[in-house]
Amino acid sequence: MSVTPSHIIEYLYCPRFTYFEYVLRIPQYEERHYKVKRGRQIHDEKLERNKDYLRKKIGVTEKYADQYLTNELLRGTVDEVLLLNDGSMAPLDYKFTIFEQRIYETYRTQLECYAVLIEENFKKEVNKGFLVYTRSSNKLIEVEISASAKEDIRNVCNEVNEVINQNYFPHSTKYKQRCVDCTYRNVCVR
Repeated sequence: MSVTPSHIIEYLYCPRFTYFEYVLRIPQYEERHYKVKRGRQIHDEKLERNKDYLRKKIGVTEKYADQYLTNELLRGTVDEVLLLNDGSMAPLDYKFTIFEQRIYETYRTQLECYAVLIEENFKKEVNKGFLVYTRSSNKLIEVEISASAKEDIRNVCNEVNEVINQNYFPHSTKYKQRCVDCTYRNVCVR
C-alpha cells in the first residue's frame, strides 16, 4: 500500500497514530481545526494565483503546479514541482504560517517525501526543496534534502505498512509530553 506524507509525519510523531487511525479506523477529526482549513484554502488560492509565475531567483526553468504523484511506497500532491537550471528538480510547498527562524521537522519530512516521489516519477535528482511561508510575506526558504533522508523515508513507509497490513500495535512515542494533547489519549494504553 502506498502511504501519504501525512501517514509518515503521524507515524514519526507517534507510531500509534497509524494503528488507531488506519487499523482500528478511529478518525482524528483534524478537519475541525481552523489552521488546517485555512491552510487548505490558502493553498488553493496560491495555486490559482501563481499558475504562470516562475521563480527566476532560484533558477527555475519550468514549474508543474498541483502534481499528484505516486509509486509503490508513497502518494501525494506536491504544490509545485520545479525544474531547476542545473537539471535537478525540487518540491515547493506553501505553508499557512509565519516563519519562526527554524524549519519544523514535519515540513522537512513532507519535502523529503515529495523528493522521493519526484525522483521516481520525473527521473531527475532532487537535492533540495522550498517552503513558502504565506503569513511572512511569502518568504521562500531553501531546505537541503540528502540521499540518506530519502532512504529514511522509504524505510518509514515500510514500517507504516507493517503496522497497517499486519495489525501490529507499535510502541508509543518516547516523548510522553506528546500524549497530553493527543486525540487518542483516551483509548491509548501507555
